[in-house]
Amino acid sequence: MRTTRLVTLADAGEITEMVRANREFLAPWEPSRDDDWFTTERQRDGIRALLVEHDRGTCLPHVILDEDGRLVGRITLSGIVRGPFQSGSLGYFVSAEANGRGRATAAVGRMVRLAFDEFGLHRVQAGTLLHNVRSQRVLRRNGFVPFGVAPAYLQIAGEWQDHVLFQRVSETAPGSA
Repeated sequence: MRTTRLVTLADAGEITEMVRANREFLAPWEPSRDDDWFTTERQRDGIRALLVEHDRGTCLPHVILDEDGRLVGRITLSGIVRGPFQSGSLGYFVSAEANGRGRATAAVGRMVRLAFDEFGLHRVQAGTLLHNVRSQRVLRRNGFVPFGVAPAYLQIAGEWQDHVLFQRVSETAPGSA
């Protein structure tokens, strides 16, 4: 069963419906969004930009699917840096209806496998708000370990907020311990 797939421009309408329906649910965990964010045009523009980054090899934007293949979230490996760093940053969300059902855990596992096995990355990083224990649990279940706290790391819900930083290092990458 596929848990994620590459996002497409055809997903813009369904993504718009999902973010609209989950606006209040996601608000405490995301940057403040203006009303324009919740339009199909804005979602399509964002997808288009991510796909350009994907073509450059610096981003892997996926949608998260439920057991029936319905779209229930997004997950993106972004900021992929090559050379001696070989790293990327992971971000994700699932809808309220999919929350607590293992979809995020499965999606993170798939993205980590893609990052290490297909992209050849050495490290994947993710950050969570200090009080986002559910997301921290998802990361820990996928072998991520905390490595620090970043003060005022991201502006979330209109405020600069501290984040716990997690990482997972490939066990098969050359030079791995």
